[in-house]
Amino acid sequence: MANATLNAKGQITIPVQVRATLGLRPGDEIEFVDLENGQFSIVAVSYSVKRLKGAIPKPKVIVSIDDMNAVFALKE
Repeated sequence: MANATLNAKGQITIPVQVRATLGLRPGDEIEFVDLENGQFSIVAVSYSVKRLKGAIPKPKVIVSIDDMNAVFALKE
């Protein structure tokens, strides 16, 4: 079992074994899930792909599927 100590600011260092098991890296978020029996579960937060909306800018020129296929046909 992995243990951690709470400091005066209410912070803990998550033991390396736990970070490795959860696949956590610096900057990742974790969620504390109340199991309603005085215990909590620590879960790595995952997000919906919808959160990526707007991450890639829209193209300046829109190319049709037919135009793309025509370019690939030239390379054959």
